[in-house]
Amino acid sequence: MVLHYQQIPDISEEEVLEHLRSRKRFLDGISVTGGEPTLHSDLPLFLEKVKKEGFLVKIDTNGTHPEMLQQLYQKGLLDYLAMDVKAPLERYEAVVGAQVDTRKIEESVRLVKAAQVEYEFRTTVVPGLLDGDDIEKIGRWLQGAKHWVLQQFEPHQSIDPTYCNKKPYSTEQMNEFLRLAEKYVEKCEVRGIQENRLR
Repeated sequence: MVLHYQQIPDISEEEVLEHLRSRKRFLDGISVTGGEPTLHSDLPLFLEKVKKEGFLVKIDTNGTHPEMLQQLYQKGLLDYLAMDVKAPLERYEAVVGAQVDTRKIEESVRLVKAAQVEYEFRTTVVPGLLDGDDIEKIGRWLQGAKHWVLQQFEPHQSIDPTYCNKKPYSTEQMNEFLRLAEKYVEKCEVRGIQENRLR
């Protein structure tokens, strides 16, 4: 049975913290993902409580709220950050299919690159949306970054039904994108359903 998100019951903050406490012997940290977690103004307060319990914190973000990222950095609440970079700046809105303030995306990229915590940028390489030219453009934008992950597109994970039958790029094509990306960042890798066959 598949539940609609409106059917999923709310879980209180205290329930989450109690769940974490009960598993301290088995867990080192948590990953806060989305939706977009930086939308929530009470995120710092929650993470302060998580950190007080002794857990590491990773955030997954799309970079649309750099002011929240800045706040989390300043408070020392992040141990790892993963930011999705969807497309070259000039094609951002076309690729995501929504209005985007790319100035905020740019600011988040600057914050992440300058932060004193471990991080990765991630780009899902969707056939028909991104190609080698786009990887080059993103690479020039991210130049000097420590870590960039090219993610293999997985049709079964798409929420857009028009992409469910789209064929992912081949291993050879992903390897070529990797070679393009490696010119710009310290560490680049491919992640996804075919990653164990790369190289």
